[in-house]
Amino acid sequence: MRTDKVLAALGAVAHAHRLAVYRMLVQCGPNGLSAGDIAGRLDMPPSSLTFHLQQLRRGGLISQRRLGRQLIYAVDYAAMNGLVAYLTENCCGSAAATCAPLCKPAAAKAPRPQRRSA
Repeated sequence: MRTDKVLAALGAVAHAHRLAVYRMLVQCGPNGLSAGDIAGRLDMPPSSLTFHLQQLRRGGLISQRRLGRQLIYAVDYAAMNGLVAYLTENCCGSAAATCAPLCKPAAAKAPRPQRRSA
């Protein structure tokens, strides 16, 4: 991971609200949460939340997708693992693989198709 990307990611989580949002999204898994759910769970005004979510996106730590009228935010686990790997690459000397944690989130469950009534 390039140093400029590392600095952007670390800068993005260097705020109490953004860190809280990020940790919540990590816990939610790859399906993510809607902006409304995040705001409700953290009791944060939507305008403030939008600002913080954009900072996390610019830092390369989360993704955004549209689902109907909702915006869904989810952690980019590859970016998170890349950041942790960068921070721990010199850990334990030459045995770095033994101490670098990796997050392997459970696969997102695809929604079941609706059965049509006959």
